[in-house]
Amino acid sequence: MDSNNLLKQLLMLGVGTTSIVLEKIKEASEDWVKDGKVDPEQASEILNDIASRLKSEQGNLETLIQRQIRNVMQDLGVPRQNEMDELRGRIDRLERQVRELENKQWR
Repeated sequence: MDSNNLLKQLLMLGVGTTSIVLEKIKEASEDWVKDGKVDPEQASEILNDIASRLKSEQGNLETLIQRQIRNVMQDLGVPRQNEMDELRGRIDRLERQVRELENKQWR
């Protein structure tokens, strides 16, 4: 499972959803202005406030998604990158030691 790809897909889903929500709110605020329920300045303030809240929540969502993916991968027994790097280093050292021992035997 490629966690980075999954994370990117989930974030893109969040960005797309945010864009749709903002577009619908913009349409609603334009209707309110046309109907005289709010003035254009109020509509703009409402839209800006909601947009900033959604953007701030998107950062929280990204953190939550990353944490959940790490937990799921850990539950599945998928090793972390640093664990894999450590194992590769150990394998490299062992292979080097085996080559050195083989070279000593052939001399």
